[in-house]
Amino acid sequence: MARVAADGEATRGDGAERRALVPPEQGSELALDAVRLDAGKTLAVDDALHDTLLFVHSGGGTLDGAPLEGRCAGFVAAGKSGTLTAGAEGLECVRATLGAATDLHAPMGAAETAVALDHVEPGQATGARSFQVLFGPHNGSTRATVFVGYIPPGKAPWHYHLYDEIVWVLRGEGRLYVGDAIEPLAPGCAFRLHPREVHIVENTQPSEELAVLGIFTPAGSPSAAYLTADVAATYAVAGAG
Repeated sequence: MARVAADGEATRGDGAERRALVPPEQGSELALDAVRLDAGKTLAVDDALHDTLLFVHSGGGTLDGAPLEGRCAGFVAAGKSGTLTAGAEGLECVRATLGAATDLHAPMGAAETAVALDHVEPGQATGARSFQVLFGPHNGSTRATVFVGYIPPGKAPWHYHLYDEIVWVLRGEGRLYVGDAIEPLAPGCAFRLHPREVHIVENTQPSEELAVLGIFTPAGSPSAAYLTADVAATYAVAGAG
């Protein structure tokens, strides 16, 4: 069964189009859809039960007056209300939602409404991989972390995470390996990785980075990855002596 979604059925009305990419499932309310707003149109973000996290990747606009130009993220906590407004060129974004039953991380800093990717310092993950955290406990999102990760050509070893994650491909091409299944990755496609699900995300390009948006819960660090026992043993042997 294919797990990588490139598109979903579209619903449209009043200048807004929504396409489901990764729906919620039993045991996880984390979900992702794609939203497109025509120029000057608005979208109410006022879910009483779910946090909403937005990533604008084309065009621009505002979230409650805070600019979302270029590649920016926005956040509206459950029980709060916000208004997403498209600018003169309209906007396209992905929208993640997650329920209040999700484990709550301790808040680490003042809440923000919008964050521009260009203003975020990069962090280092395994190997030559890097990431930029847009939202997390440090700025108001205590139930999920949102980041853009950069994967150089090649692939990491088999590994897993302890969090529930949805990944959306921002730029580049690659492959997803889960068990015996291998699926192609291209801009605009999305997939879910369950906690402790062993996988590999490969960048198949010869010289360009593969850039992905990741949303995971409970909130934490994108660099937290765990090797399977057989891979860990290989690393131990390689490092001995």
